Order: sequence, then C-alpha cells, then structure tokens
Amino acid sequence: MFSQDPGDQKNLLMAILLSVAVMLAWQFFYASPKIKEEQERRRAVAAEQAKQKQNGGSVANPVGGSAPAAPSSTPGGSAPTVGSAGGSAPVLGSVSREAALKRTARLPITTSAITGSINLTGGRIDDIKLNRYREELAETSPNVVLFSPAFAPQPYFAEHGWVVGPGTSTKVPTRETVWKVANGETKLGDKEPVTLVWDNGEGIVFKRTISVDQNYLFSISQTVENNSGKPITLRPYGRIYRLGTPQIEGFFIQHEGMIGFIGEKKLQEIDYSEALEDGGGKNYEETGGWLGFTDKYWAAALVPEQTKPFLGSMRATQKKTEKQREAFQTDYLMPEVTVAPSASQSVKSHLFVGAKKVDLINKYEAEQKILEFNYLIDWGWFYFITKPLYQLIIWFNGILGNFGLAILAVTVVVKAAFFWFANKSYESMAKMKKLQPDLERIRDRYKDDKMAQQKEMMELYKKEKINPLVGCLPMLVQIPVFFALYKVLFVAIEMRHAPFYGWIQDLSAKDPTSLFNLFGLLPYTPPDFLIVGIWPLIMGVTMWLQMQLNPQQPDPIQQQIFNWMPIMFTFLLAAFPAGLVIYWAWNNILSLAQQYLIMKRQGVEIVLLDNLKRNFGAIGKMVTDLTNKTKSKS
Repeated sequence: MFSQDPGDQKNLLMAILLSVAVMLAWQFFYASPKIKEEQERRRAVAAEQAKQKQNGGSVANPVGGSAPAAPSSTPGGSAPTVGSAGGSAPVLGSVSREAALKRTARLPITTSAITGSINLTGGRIDDIKLNRYREELAETSPNVVLFSPAFAPQPYFAEHGWVVGPGTSTKVPTRETVWKVANGETKLGDKEPVTLVWDNGEGIVFKRTISVDQNYLFSISQTVENNSGKPITLRPYGRIYRLGTPQIEGFFIQHEGMIGFIGEKKLQEIDYSEALEDGGGKNYEETGGWLGFTDKYWAAALVPEQTKPFLGSMRATQKKTEKQREAFQTDYLMPEVTVAPSASQSVKSHLFVGAKKVDLINKYEAEQKILEFNYLIDWGWFYFITKPLYQLIIWFNGILGNFGLAILAVTVVVKAAFFWFANKSYESMAKMKKLQPDLERIRDRYKDDKMAQQKEMMELYKKEKINPLVGCLPMLVQIPVFFALYKVLFVAIEMRHAPFYGWIQDLSAKDPTSLFNLFGLLPYTPPDFLIVGIWPLIMGVTMWLQMQLNPQQPDPIQQQIFNWMPIMFTFLLAAFPAGLVIYWAWNNILSLAQQYLIMKRQGVEIVLLDNLKRNFGAIGKMVTDLTNKTKSKS
C-alpha cells in the first residue's frame, strides 16, 4: 500500500471510530427500542387474546365512528377520494378484535393457509389470520393477524363495490348494506366459492362471487343484473384501508408502507410518514398493475383487470384531534360499465392477502398475468445478486435440509466464483510482503520528500509488475455480496424462524447469547448493545486470525486500525441476523485457509505463529505486571 501522511492516518482512524460509534448509537437509541416496542406489542396482543378467550370475548360497547367511505366517481375522471364525511380521520373505539368481529353476521373463511371471515355487513374481507405463521417462535405464540375489522384496535381490510356514473341515481351497496348468501353456503374455502346477493329494491340485483385458492389469492367477480327497465351506468372499485400507522421495522434496507406497480408509472413506494406529509396523496391513470400495502413479511394488494385502464390512488388522512387516528388507503376505480335493461354485466379482479413467498408471488404473476407482481418483494438495488443468492440458498436448503448449512454452502460457491480475483489479490499481497524491505529503504531514503518517495515506489511496483490496489479486490467483491445476502436474510420469509443448530433457532434474528453474562451462566440480562453472542465472537476471532497472517505494520496508526477492527466488527455485527454472522465467520475461515496456501505457494514468510506469540506474550506480560502490582500493594 502507498505510504500515508501521519495526519491523514489519524483522520482515517478517527473516521472509522466515528462510523462505528454512529452505528452503535443507532443500534442503542433507535433499533433496540424499536425491537423492544414490537416485543411488548406482541405480548400485549397475546395477553389480550388470552383474556378474551377466558372471558368469552365479551367487551364493552365501542365508541361511535366509522371507517372512510368508498371512492367517489366525479366528473372529469378525477381520482377516487378517501376519508369519511368531511374528509377527517375517523374515530374508532379501541375495543377488542374479538368483540368487533361479534358485532355483525359473518361467513367463515377456512383454508389450509388462512382462517377468517367475510363481514356480511358491507361484504368486506376484514378478518384474516395466517395459519402457517406465528407472531413469535414459541409454539404457544398466536398466529399472525393480517386483516381486522372496523372498531378493532388495528382496522385493516379490503372491500369491493360500485359507485354511480353520470346520469344514474340508482342505489348501490354501501358499507351498511347487509348481504345474503345466495346458495346457502356455510363457508368460503379453497374450491368452495360463495356468492353474496343484494337487491336494491329498484329492480337492480348485485351479486358478488368470491373464491380463494389454497394460499392467499382471492378472486372476486362482481355482477349487476338490471331489471329496472332503464340503462344504468356504474363504475367498479376496490380499496384496501388501514387505520393508524402500523408497527414497522423502520430499517432503510426495506420499504414498508403503500406500494404498487402501476402501468407506465412502474414501481411506486410511499412510506407512511411521507403519505401523511404529502396530504393529497398520489393519483395514477394507467393500464395494468396492482397496488396495496407491504410489511416486512406480509402484504395485501388489489389487482384490477390487467387489460383495462383504471384510476389508482395512494393517500393518507391526517388526524385532526387526539381522539382521532391517521388513516391510509389504496384504491382503484375502473371505467364506466353501462348495463342495459334486462341485461347483466360482470367485472373480475383479484385480492392478495398473505405471506410474501417468492415462488408463490412469481406463480401468481405468471398464471394471472399480473404486471410485475414480483416487485411486491423488495430485492433492492443489488437484485441481480440478491435473487440468484436467494435461489441458491433455497436450492441448497432442499438438499441439505437446513438454511444455516445452505448459507455455508452458498459461501463456498461464492468463494469459488471469485476464486480468480481472490488469487490475484492474495498473490499481489504476497509479492508486496516480499517488497517490504525495499519499500522501507525507499521510505528511509526519501523520508523528507514525499513526491520522490511515491515516484520510487511506483517505479518499483512497475518493475515487479505489482498493482498495490489489487489487494483491495476481495473486500470490494465481498461488500455487494455481503449486502445482498443481508437483504436475502432480511426480506425472505423462508428465513423467518428458520433454525440452525444449538442455540440458534432463528437465522433471521441476532445471536441471543451474550459474553457479558457468560452466555447465560450469570442471572443477568445485559443491555442490547452488550449482547455479543458466540457467533459474533467466532467471527471476530477468525477476522483477527486472518489479520495475523500479515506482518506487523511499520506505521503504528495502521497497526492500531488492524488491531481494533476485529473488535469493532464484533460489536457491530452482533446485532445483525445470526445467518449473516455465520456467513461472515465461515467466509473468514475459508479466506484464512486460502490466503495461507497462496502465501506458502509464493514462498512468502508466514508470520502467523510469530504474531500470535507476540500478542499473547504481550497479554501475558500485562497480566504478570498487574499481578505483581497487586502483590506489592498488599
């Protein structure tokens, strides 16, 4: 490497220390409180559900209020509006979810993937639980709740309907409409569709046929039968409504909030805070696409007919008093449908409500021809690395039966893929080590003339055919791969609650053990920033050993950086998913072996044992001095 001015080296050291300090501060003051807040919320949900079950679900009557109205059709093709009368945020009572469900008649939904019900008042799909996923790892943890009805603590639901077009004054279904089950069905299940019917008393019959597959895709067919003797014009709509800002991870690495891929406008992402600041929201007039809400692992998305234009909207309503709550809505309004007398018209759409499983999302995109539905999963900027890494991990998991082992196998594949680059890098580093005596002589000869020093060093590099920058290649290659793997572990639901071995029961969570309570031997729970588990320590030790392959740096500042870097990375990565730390530790071990073999092949002196003796000797001397001082005082 080029020699540096001591002042520059001190600045570099300060920059590294400040960067690590910022990351640790962020973890301590932001990430850790967020995690604790979410854990408390989940415990509260579990306690409330247990209480309701014990008390039979009886809860006091809710405070009045209602959810926002459906989109309105206005002349000139303007976008749908959101909000209750007057445009203010609704006031909903904080009654229990179970009590809210008991307020109205319901039609059960029962499949292998979901459990819930359709609210016959309004015909809403507003009750969805995910049978295959729990809030936490424990078997006693409740299933993940996605949709909840109005008046529940976190209302979140979807509805479909009609708004009147120009020149039409007929009554259409509203949120207060009570639908009837047409054919006496007792539930909605996979391969068991249901049909809801409502007669407006003016010769117009509205029918809504709902089916659901064995996973998370609802198909909705809305039919209007006109027996009124005059033509009517209506516009179909769909909307997803969410009251209150939900709990989110809040990590920059993934978008959580309103999302859609809308025709030529392509991917649209709006954070909850951004939507509240924006006021009027975003309106789109496009053909093809989808829109809805995305959480870390779950999503709800409206899918209108892909061949017809629609007016789409993503918007928020701010709360105006302390008793109100902010509201969010995504919706679409389709073109006018004119139904002649004694005729009927139907429109079809889909609704996705469930887990963001990659193969399932891709399947829906292909089978239903949904425009770029794969964007529901946030693969990030390095998608060209993230997607193949994900597929490779899934493939190895199918063979090895463990995601942790799959990560280790993928690491070997990545090392093999970049073997040539790493070889060139380590060969360059090995040659650089051979040149250290010559470089030291140049530094001594031109210690007062930096320009001449650099010129002589460049001439030496040129003569020996060495590029000192090649030594940075492994790190430059690893950074995007490291980030892409972090992304995979963070967004892929298959990693959620995936066990490794021993104490690692969730590869998407950090190592739960801590050095500072002797890995559970002491009855003490250290603060989050001191939870440095076994795997982060293994990672730090392997990084330190790798650095011991290099000779001591002549510059004390550079040597201090190398000495402190493994410690800083140990604390920094302790908060990362265990799967990522395991990858990094295993990668260090492979790099250590590779570098050792290349140095041996190049005939470079291997100073690993000498460095270990020097370091442990220094530690032994420090312990001896401390012991002697203690004895002399006593």
